[in-house]
Amino acid sequence: MKKAFRKFLRNPVNVILLVVLLIFVLLAVLAPWVAPYDPYEVNMRNRFQMPSTDHWLGTDEAGRDILSRILYGARISLTIGLVSTGIAFVVGGFLGLLAGYYPALDNPVMRVMDILLAIPTILLAIAIVAALGPGLYNLMIAIGIGIVPTFARITRSAVLPLRSADFVDAARAIGANDPYILRRSVAPNAVAPILVYATLSLGTAVLSAAILNFLGIGLDPVLPEWGAMASAGRNYLRQAPHITFVPSLTIFLVVISFNLLGDQLRDFLDPKQKT
Repeated sequence: MKKAFRKFLRNPVNVILLVVLLIFVLLAVLAPWVAPYDPYEVNMRNRFQMPSTDHWLGTDEAGRDILSRILYGARISLTIGLVSTGIAFVVGGFLGLLAGYYPALDNPVMRVMDILLAIPTILLAIAIVAALGPGLYNLMIAIGIGIVPTFARITRSAVLPLRSADFVDAARAIGANDPYILRRSVAPNAVAPILVYATLSLGTAVLSAAILNFLGIGLDPVLPEWGAMASAGRNYLRQAPHITFVPSLTIFLVVISFNLLGDQLRDFLDPKQKT
């Protein structure tokens, strides 16, 4: 594992992407100590200030420091991405594992996943949030459920050729039960494509949360969430475009970093994918 990680780091693109994401994670963790102002502090006399030495990224329509809100917003957006992806990884991976290993469960599980896949992820998340109500936890559940079907299908496709592999037959021959085989033989050999998609899903989850909050669905608009911040600046694009531009650029950097890292990880784990 150490050798593989060192080989992965030999590519400078991988290092740059990891550094960018690590910076965002560190800023999110250290936000209470590195943020120059209280992200909720309203000062109407300082509203619409352009970037300056006092406010590096300017202030918004309520005079709040945008840099501070970006830093605190990183905690919300990255938490949503990690938890939502974790939910989809566990639920979708488990369903895909069962569907791929047990032929009797394959058709019913996959038909349910097909129904969910027929609904666009954002529309499905909107419906779930509408049913559960707004809030951070409900938003994470909604986004996680929206990407469960893809995790299930990827896991199933990875498990299908493994259920008749020689090492699985050998495990059955020595009396190993199905839970043991799934845990020790099948799952470890099917995890590579799931990890790749999990990396890509982190960006998808962050973007989905931003879209939902941009539409006013999900969290309290007072919270410093990047999508809500971009939405709040729509009415002031001419006089203060930085209110929308800064959080939008932040979303772009995080999402593109996760997506590019996922592509690099896919090429590293499966060299046949290289073009």
